[in-house]
Amino acid sequence: MTDFLKLNSQKIEIQWHRKEEKNRPVLIFLHEGLGCTRMWKNFPEKLSGLTGCPALIFSRFGYGSSDPCPLPWKINFMHKEALRILPNIIKKAGIKNYILIGHSDGGSIGIIFSGSPYTKGLKGLITEAAHVFCEQKSVESIKQAKSYYEHKDLKQRLEKYHKGNTENAFRGWNDVWLAPKFINWNIEKYLNKIEIPMLAIQGKNDQYGTVKQIRSIQRRVKHVKTCLIDDCSHSPHFEQQKIVLNVMAEFVQKIVIHE
Repeated sequence: MTDFLKLNSQKIEIQWHRKEEKNRPVLIFLHEGLGCTRMWKNFPEKLSGLTGCPALIFSRFGYGSSDPCPLPWKINFMHKEALRILPNIIKKAGIKNYILIGHSDGGSIGIIFSGSPYTKGLKGLITEAAHVFCEQKSVESIKQAKSYYEHKDLKQRLEKYHKGNTENAFRGWNDVWLAPKFINWNIEKYLNKIEIPMLAIQGKNDQYGTVKQIRSIQRRVKHVKTCLIDDCSHSPHFEQQKIVLNVMAEFVQKIVIHE
């Protein structure tokens, strides 16, 4: 069931699974750069069922049915999400213990948060196709996405999920990543400060980033397990769902056991 959470005077679209389960950490899902609550489809519900953990999924401002986020977005938009908005969502939702699960930009937001001073109650971090620095490969794929949006059917496909937020979501994300200064964007310093267990997943054929991303995570995070998946590009939880559900569920269960 889709619901809304109020942050000050603004509303954020949310969805809960197994909310009544109070004795396990909440799985908090952080969507990709063009994602939203509904675009996770039934993956959060499946992982929630496998682990017995409650799951909270939400659409960031400017996405899905959440309130808009004024354009243009700044280069530090992921820092704002991680250091200002996410702590407020966790507090407002009354969540005490939790595991973050972030895809693409959502994974980067999870990394910034996990290396910050706001991690009370954080038990673990899972990332899929997270970016820790900007690569030319990312920029080229995002240029291609702009072409598909303007000249092919990407806009229509996104409208199914974002409705009136479609232009906000696409231009906000796309314009920032294609800004000349964004090539210098880098969040590797946050990796060194991550103290909780981390699972980093990436497809070997990820069109938005090379294996250098996951290797950087591997070098800098103290307690990390990495998983590079064959025959998989940017969305492992859809493309190789069985593998991803198994590896995520195993990671979560180990945290639950040690609670």
